Amino acid sequence: MYLLSRNKSRHARGILPACILLAAVSATARGANLSGEAVLTDSIPSHWTYDEHFNQTIPTDDNWWHRLGDPLLDTLIARGIEGNPDVVIASKRIAMAKEALNAARSGYYPTLGLQGGWTKSRTSGAMGRETMAATTDDYFSLGINMSWEIDVFGKIHAKSSQQKALYNATRAEYAATMVALCANIAKAYVNLRVWQGEWQVATEHIASQEKILKITEARHEAGLASMLDVTQARIVYYSTQASMPMLETSIRTTINSLALLLGVYPREVTAMLEPPRPLPDHRQLVPVGVPAELLRRRPDIVEAEYELASYAAALGIAKRDFLPTLSLNGSIGTAAHRAGDLFSHESLTYSIAPTLTWTIFDGLSRRANAVSARQQMEIGIESYNNTVMTAVEEVDNAIATYTGTLRNLDILDDVVEQSRKSLDLSLDLYKRGLSPFNNVVTAQMNLLEYQNSAVTAGGRALTALITLYEALGGGWDAADMGL
Repeated sequence: MYLLSRNKSRHARGILPACILLAAVSATARGANLSGEAVLTDSIPSHWTYDEHFNQTIPTDDNWWHRLGDPLLDTLIARGIEGNPDVVIASKRIAMAKEALNAARSGYYPTLGLQGGWTKSRTSGAMGRETMAATTDDYFSLGINMSWEIDVFGKIHAKSSQQKALYNATRAEYAATMVALCANIAKAYVNLRVWQGEWQVATEHIASQEKILKITEARHEAGLASMLDVTQARIVYYSTQASMPMLETSIRTTINSLALLLGVYPREVTAMLEPPRPLPDHRQLVPVGVPAELLRRRPDIVEAEYELASYAAALGIAKRDFLPTLSLNGSIGTAAHRAGDLFSHESLTYSIAPTLTWTIFDGLSRRANAVSARQQMEIGIESYNNTVMTAVEEVDNAIATYTGTLRNLDILDDVVEQSRKSLDLSLDLYKRGLSPFNNVVTAQMNLLEYQNSAVTAGGRALTALITLYEALGGGWDAADMGL
């Protein structure tokens, strides 16, 4: 994968990627000299900063969500692929682009027309120096007309190349829609499980805090503790209960978001999504492989390449407008006064007219079109560069986030374990009258906070993993869509 440059001094070091080369050659081989306009210079990094953690090869079946080991997620993504409105719209755009390509290719063939009719005319006899009797004439006619622009200078070929590039760009856009859809469904699913995980943590703590509250009330009734201990226990208990409605709201809104991604109403998926389930496994071996190979399959990069190819073809078309146009017009038919004589030998008519047309001056309109097409192609080059650089940034950020979150999780697991021990020890000392209740309150709040942090960190790790697959273009290859 390379970045494009308009710097002609670096032309000797450039290598066009195959997809741009094929389209650009087809657009330039017959007169549009684009050398130096789409030169490749700097390559992307040969490996990622964290390459020691990611050393697998590219899988042949890259439905990455299967690796998370959650059959329900697999089902949701399958339903989203079938019913999401954005996917349906993208598929319609492919069909439109294909018909536009067929329309451009129709220029290779002649246009035929059939005509037939009856004509009656009267010619004035008073148009000359001497007045004569007017004449009338009437006859039947039947014939076929043909018009054919011969593609001597490759203008039709360039138009077909442009439409083919746009068609392939539309297919890549479809693939990008699919990649984003699968990733968004997976991220929404992870968010749902995170909210449900926090809801379960809160439920467990409410049960534990209720027991501790009863202990403080019993000690207060026995005269072993002050009312302050009871109120502190109640504060912890009620504050945890207060978090439940917002967690339930978050669960409901996330289910609604998932339903929208699937293209269904929430009631159709609520029953399957409401029961809490654990988060999928967030520790995965990520198939990064060779960055250039992986980034080259990213649909947005594929789309940018084909769009650039279409701009190169458009420049070729603009340059060919300066060349002559050779066309062949002809007709063959019959004409006779009586319909019964239409097919006699004497009624045969025909004409053939090869025509070469060449616009000499048009007020510099063609020059302006060519300059505009060149500017558009240069915009496409910069857009391609930006797409590639953005892809590199997204992949590197996703890897950094994923690895950092995994380290954070390892530490949080230890923190949760120690917080649990701290709560047990502080409660035991409090029961024995050796420690104030403040220590129990602090331990309760710490354990709740760190457990929630661990659940959230697990969700962040999964989200970063999904983002990494998305950044690598995983899950949907534009070259293998079969559309």
